[in-house]
Amino acid sequence: MSLFGKLKDRLFRSSAKLDDGLSALVRDDAPAATPGLIGRLLGREDGARRVLDDKMLEDLEDLLIQSDMGVDTSARVAANLAQGRFGKRLSVTEIKSALADEIARILDPVARPLPLLPKRPQVILVVGVNGSGKTTTIGKLASQFRAAGKSVVIAAGDTFRAAAVEQLQVWGTRAGVPVLTAPEGSDPASLAFDALTRAQADGADLLMIDTAGRLQNRADLMEELAKIVRVLRKVDPSAPHTTLLVLDATTGQNALAQVEVFRKIADVSGLVMTKLDGTAKGGVLVALADRFGLPIHAIGVGEQIDDLAPFDPQDFARALVGLDRE
Repeated sequence: MSLFGKLKDRLFRSSAKLDDGLSALVRDDAPAATPGLIGRLLGREDGARRVLDDKMLEDLEDLLIQSDMGVDTSARVAANLAQGRFGKRLSVTEIKSALADEIARILDPVARPLPLLPKRPQVILVVGVNGSGKTTTIGKLASQFRAAGKSVVIAAGDTFRAAAVEQLQVWGTRAGVPVLTAPEGSDPASLAFDALTRAQADGADLLMIDTAGRLQNRADLMEELAKIVRVLRKVDPSAPHTTLLVLDATTGQNALAQVEVFRKIADVSGLVMTKLDGTAKGGVLVALADRFGLPIHAIGVGEQIDDLAPFDPQDFARALVGLDRE
């Protein structure tokens, strides 16, 4: 299956929610009679049409909010969609296409590949709450970098969770990438220092550092991350070069609160959104782009290594509303 096919298939819960909602909106105002030859030729969706009026815009905005696009973003998308279309009778497919265009317009400016710098080693600090998919994302990225001919070192900096360390070790073995660990409960900053020293000695291209994500005590987490950064800069004053925030799509609007917190705790430079295959809340990615404007480097739509893919705004927008690729 193509990457777009996977994306559309695994965003089914999100797209089905929008699809069913849009179909219901149009049916609410559709004539009871058979739509006629053109409608039958175009299919059920294009056979029914509804005038885009204030009531329909209000209903559309509510539907987008229910899809976790957020109040402000939903209002903006609905208002933009109305421009040049208000008062016209539209089909479900026409509304979907217009929605996809408006969503892609918001996403286009933030769709950027994870930057690979000439600096060696490039230090990538990975942050996010526990359970967001940080460990898996690090493993997938490391494997992809390795397949692209880059030498990678991983530091298992979440020293308080043995399961996270073990999972990274599994990915490291799979990818042929060394994973540096420390005894459970030891100082993550000390491990980061050792990892950067080794990565420099080995001439590695990339050092990826996992971190803890215990938001229940933000002060401790803030100090822990600040200490990691201070210690890294004793070895390389420009480190970390990238700070990647990993977000779990199933948390919906909570993802926005997590971005707020981690932007204060760490100098977040880009986002990865995971678990889009298990949620009806895919619209939150649009809200994140609209509110923060942070680069979205990749999205995860499954557990396999190739299920972490570069973020394509047009493909995502069309998959989200249930349209085929153009």
